[in-house]
Amino acid sequence: MRRRGNLKIRLLIGAAIILFAFFKYWSRTETNEYTGKKQHISLTTDEEIAIGLHSAPQMAQQYGGLHPDQEAQDLVDKVGRKLVNNSIARQTPYRYDFHLLRDPETVNAFALPGGQVFITMGLFKRLKNEDQLAGILGHEIGHVVGRHSAERIAKQDLTQGILTGVMAGTDAGGAQMAAMVANVINMKYGRNDELESDQLGVKYMIDAGYNPYAFIEVMKILDEASGGQRVPEFQSTHPSGPHRIEEIKAAIESNGYQQ
Repeated sequence: MRRRGNLKIRLLIGAAIILFAFFKYWSRTETNEYTGKKQHISLTTDEEIAIGLHSAPQMAQQYGGLHPDQEAQDLVDKVGRKLVNNSIARQTPYRYDFHLLRDPETVNAFALPGGQVFITMGLFKRLKNEDQLAGILGHEIGHVVGRHSAERIAKQDLTQGILTGVMAGTDAGGAQMAAMVANVINMKYGRNDELESDQLGVKYMIDAGYNPYAFIEVMKILDEASGGQRVPEFQSTHPSGPHRIEEIKAAIESNGYQQ
């Protein structure tokens, strides 16, 4: 009887923790004024900017620091500024800075909250023209405008609350299953963020006078860099290459672009 009573108390405590996590998550709903999307955000824009500025030096060091080629850095700055100044990104409160990283092997680009955007030399040297570079940077600006990092932090808080509640109310097996479910949820949202950033990036390219079809060429470059070794889309935080290309084509058409 005592064990059954203890289990009931544990279940009630676990349920209370989970309910509070959901309440906190759903109470932080707001509409992104630049995308029109309803989001669950736990950070202010000032906090996003502060996190990005604080994290930028450490992130750069993980890729060998900034690249010493000033001419290449100037090109990254020029394309980045052109994208921002000719799109809705200019209306946001974020401080956009563009960084070329020294790492010659890693093929990557990413953005931190608040406008810190990075591209590795490993990716930069594979690009053939300014339009392709605009595709990469436009996509990363899309992550910033879309507030995807802040949104992901809120989702991580939710899933952590769920895990804590499950661990309080069940055994290790139940917690393991909850962790698997939380991982799948976060992967799904990660793929949605990538697709939204593709769509935003296409619009920013068009607004700035770049050829958005160059972004499709970038997808092929990324596919070649991976050696064709991709995990199934359902198990990845990024959509599959063919899926992304079709979505990019649809975004180009919906923006009325004519070559």
